[in-house]
Amino acid sequence: MFDFVSKYDVVGAFWTTVQLTLLSAVGSLVWGTLLAAMRVGPVPLMRGFGTAYVNIVRNIPLTVIILFASLGLRDTLRITLGSDQVDTSSFRLAVLGLVVYTSAFVCEAIRSGINTVPVGQAEAARAIGLSFPQVLGLVVLPQAFRAAVGPLTNVLIALTKNTTVAAAIGVAEAALLMKEMLENEAQLLLISAVIAFGFCCLTLPTGLILGWVGKKVAVKR
Repeated sequence: MFDFVSKYDVVGAFWTTVQLTLLSAVGSLVWGTLLAAMRVGPVPLMRGFGTAYVNIVRNIPLTVIILFASLGLRDTLRITLGSDQVDTSSFRLAVLGLVVYTSAFVCEAIRSGINTVPVGQAEAARAIGLSFPQVLGLVVLPQAFRAAVGPLTNVLIALTKNTTVAAAIGVAEAALLMKEMLENEAQLLLISAVIAFGFCCLTLPTGLILGWVGKKVAVKR
């Protein structure tokens, strides 16, 4: 019944999905953390930039961002991110688009974790002479990350599913393979079941493992 699957590189497509997820997750965590630091920082200009970025990007559809990365950056501005090969360039631009979009949600997840840290701890750190970056890096963020594991897990799962949008610019991940399979095979339900099962294999263990990690590292107050 599933003989048609052997005709297609299902494992390779999902490996591309995994690569998109991991690279985008790392980039989003770094940029999202910087945005969160801006939003809680003492500089009004940086606070304004962080707030504007989050509010604007969260209200733009991911498809628009991904298409702009391809049509706007590559086709119009000739920004290929160091590769003249269309497939490689599309992959890198998809990662960039996913980072731009997902980092807004990572920022809010981390900021929610920052809000769980008692204000007295930051005030005590400043009282002993620590600068704002030191207070943030040594006192606040370590506790904020522990409190934000749950929200960040939800963002990671959403990111895994959002990688399907990369098919719009020709990235050979699971959604593009599904489109190809549907065009060539008269097996709508079985193809959908295979792709859905693949995503369940990626997201369910992620949720279970990180949920367990969140409980283990949670700050007891």
